[in-house]
Amino acid sequence: MGVFQLLFTVAGIVLFPLLGFSIFVIASGIERSRFWLKLSKRQPKFAKELVELYQRQPELAIEKAQRNLDLPIARIMLAALQLPKASPDTFRLAMEAELRSEIPGLKRFMNWYEMIVGLAPLLGLLGTVTGLIQAFSGLNLGDVGGTKTAVVSAGISEALITTAAGLMVATIALLALTIFRGTYQRQMTLLEECGGQMELVHRCRLENLLETPFETAGVEVS
Repeated sequence: MGVFQLLFTVAGIVLFPLLGFSIFVIASGIERSRFWLKLSKRQPKFAKELVELYQRQPELAIEKAQRNLDLPIARIMLAALQLPKASPDTFRLAMEAELRSEIPGLKRFMNWYEMIVGLAPLLGLLGTVTGLIQAFSGLNLGDVGGTKTAVVSAGISEALITTAAGLMVATIALLALTIFRGTYQRQMTLLEECGGQMELVHRCRLENLLETPFETAGVEVS
């Protein structure tokens, strides 16, 4: 407890928002890691199976989507599958509309990470500047080399704590943002590929052209 008291005494109130940012990044990072890990494991396999089922037994595809409503891809595809006689354009629009409603959940916390990446270093710099101002305010020019010089030197080194804290928080937030943004883009690619294949199967079904097993290009079927 003494260490934390010393840190906050030296760095001042600037360390409080930095501590809050660090707690937020760690807690949200754990939640997002679990979220994306689940989707990365289940959605590719689900997409393959759903395309194959819709090709051969559309009613089973609907049932499968309904049993997996915890997956965004299931909710997106179900919005279109519930319109069996819809035109290809309507089928696609239904998927696109549901996809837009899923995007905020998929991009959750990303705007916060971007803000923290930019704001944390500035808060650290602000704490350092205010610490230096306070340190130099107690220095008399005629006392250079005297007892106060050591106090000022110690104050300068201690004030740098906020800069180090700000850079550390920004680094963690940037790492989380980069990882989750890359995962988000990969999942969006999967959703677009699966949606395109489902739309093609639907179009062929409406035109009575689906007579042989359909080999998908973007989503493999087993």
